[in-house]
Amino acid sequence: MSEGTMQRRAQRDGQFDQREQRDERARRAGGLNRLLAATVAVPVMLIAAGCSSDSGSDSGSGSGDPTQGAAAAGSTDSASSAAPTVQAAAYKTLPEACAVVSKKTLTELVPKGANAGKKGTSGDTGERASCSWSSLANNGVKGSQFRWLNVSLLRFESDPTTGDGESQAKTYYAKQVKDAQAVAGAKNTKATPAAGTGDEATLVRYDLKKAEGAFRQQTVVARVENVVVTLDYNGAGLAGDKTPTADTLTKAAEKAAKEAVATVRSANGAGGGGSSDSGSDPAPSASPSSPAKTKPSASSSAAPSTAPSASASEAAAAAPKASASAKS
Repeated sequence: MSEGTMQRRAQRDGQFDQREQRDERARRAGGLNRLLAATVAVPVMLIAAGCSSDSGSDSGSGSGDPTQGAAAAGSTDSASSAAPTVQAAAYKTLPEACAVVSKKTLTELVPKGANAGKKGTSGDTGERASCSWSSLANNGVKGSQFRWLNVSLLRFESDPTTGDGESQAKTYYAKQVKDAQAVAGAKNTKATPAAGTGDEATLVRYDLKKAEGAFRQQTVVARVENVVVTLDYNGAGLAGDKTPTADTLTKAAEKAAKEAVATVRSANGAGGGGSSDSGSDPAPSASPSSPAKTKPSASSSAAPSTAPSASASEAAAAAPKASASAKS
C-alpha cells in the first residue's frame, strides 16, 4: 500500500472518530438535559399539588356556612338536653292501709269488725294498698245491722312519659268521683264537697235496693298531693231492722276519710297524725318507706276501689251466719 493511500485512510478514520465523539457528546448532553428538566419538574409539580390542596381545603371550608360548625355543636347540646323532665312526686310512700283509721273510729263504724281488718293483696305497697272491715250486729228478733268499710290508697309516681305524679292523681281523682256517681241501680245519688279532707275531696252518697234490704252507700274520694284515698262505707238494716240514716253514715265516713288523709301525710313527714277527735288512740304510724319503681298503669289504677255495694249484698246474703267477705 502506497504512502498516499495510508494517509487518506488515517484521515478518514480520524474524521469518523470525531463524528463518533460529537455524537456521544450530543447523546450525553441530551440525557443530562432531560435529567435536569425532570429534576426541575418534580419540585414544580409538588409545589403545584400543595397549592391545589390548600386551595381545595380553603374553598371547601369557605364555601360552606360558617355557622354550620356552631349549629352542629348546638344540635348535639340540644339533643342531650331535650330529654323531658317532670317534677318529682311529693309523697314517696304509703302507710299501712289497715292502720289509716284509728281503733276508736273503727269501733264506731264497724263495731263487730274493728279488730278484723283484711289487707288487700298488692305487688308493691308503695304504690297501692287497701284494707276492709265488715260488721254484722245481730239484734235477735229485731233483725241485724250490717256495716262495711273499705279504704283504698293509690300513689302516683312522676314519669317523663305520663307526667308528674300530682297531675296523674288529679286525673284519677276525677275518674273515681265520676265512677262513684254512675253505679247501676243507684237511687238518690248526691255529690258534695268534703271540706277539710286533703287538697280536694268529694262525698258521693246514694241508696241501693237489694234483695237483702236497703243499703245506704257513702263514698269519699280525696286527693292529697300525688295520693288518692277512696273510702267506701255502707250500711243496712237486715231482717226487719231499721235502715240507718244517710246523714249518720255520711258523718262517720267523712271522719274516717279525714283520718286516712292525715295518716298519709304523716307517713310522708307532712305532719298530722289522725283526726283531732280520734281520741287517745290515734292511727298508728306508717310502715317503712317503700319507694315505687313504676307508675301504676291506667288499667290497674282503677283496681283498688271495688264496687262496695256488691260486697255489702254478699255479706247480707251470708248473714247472720258469717260476716262479709272483704274485697281487696
